[in-house]
Formats: sequence, structure tokens, C-alpha cells
Amino acid sequence: MAVRYYTDDCSYRLPQKRLTARWLHEVAQAEGYTLGDVTYIFCSAQRLLEMNRQYLGHDYFTDVITFDYSDRKGTRIVSGDIFIDVETVADNARQYGFTALQEMRRVVVHGVLHLCGQGDKTPRTNAQMHRKEDKYLKFWENEQ
Repeated sequence: MAVRYYTDDCSYRLPQKRLTARWLHEVAQAEGYTLGDVTYIFCSAQRLLEMNRQYLGHDYFTDVITFDYSDRKGTRIVSGDIFIDVETVADNARQYGFTALQEMRRVVVHGVLHLCGQGDKTPRTNAQMHRKEDKYLKFWENEQ
């Protein structure tokens, strides 16, 4: 059971990887799950756009795509691959008035919340997602 970090078509380095992994384990536990194997792949906007087109049939840029391999009904272990477009995250940070790292942490936890079963496609589930992101970002701040 591990959190791994890779890059694809970019050179991004997430700081504090070990602390981030511990935080994500705590997030999953608070959601009633155990964190299994989770891989983060930081990539370019173009790479994630290609994946969005190929796997989801969407022709637009996005900040994150989560591929869920979890067994939430049996073992309650969540696992998956989370692809993050570092360029769109940086653009969103500027747009919303956050630092790039603050926005990256939001997207990182967003992916784990998807693995824990939290949706974001309706106004109600999107609002729930944002509340949970805010809650767990406070967990992160309190650990520092």
C-alpha cells in the first residue's frame, strides 16, 4: 500500500511527498477507507487533454482525471491512478487567488476523494466535494 509520484511530459516535483502520503492516508481513513496503491502522474496540459479525449470522450482541458481501481464494497481499500495537469492547476491557482502549491494540494486530495466515492458532477455533489476539500486542506495546515 503506497502512494507513488511520477511525471509524464513535464518536470513537476511535488514537495513534501512523505507528508503528503501520510495526509492522504488520514483522508481516506476519515472517509471510512484504507488507502491502497495510489499513483499520481503529474503531466502537461496537452497530455491530459489527449487522455480526456481518448478515455472520457471530452474535448477540453481539465486539471485532474482519476482512474479508480478500488474495492469499496469488499475490503474498502481505495486504489487508482490520478493524472494531474500541472499547467491547468497553475492557471486555476492564479484565477482563484491561491498559490500553485495550495491549488495542487486541493487537486491531490480531490483525486483521493474520488477514489473514496465522492462525485462532483451535480451541483449538490460538487458542493460536497468542495466542502470536503476545504476540510482536508485544514487537516494539512494543522499538520504543518
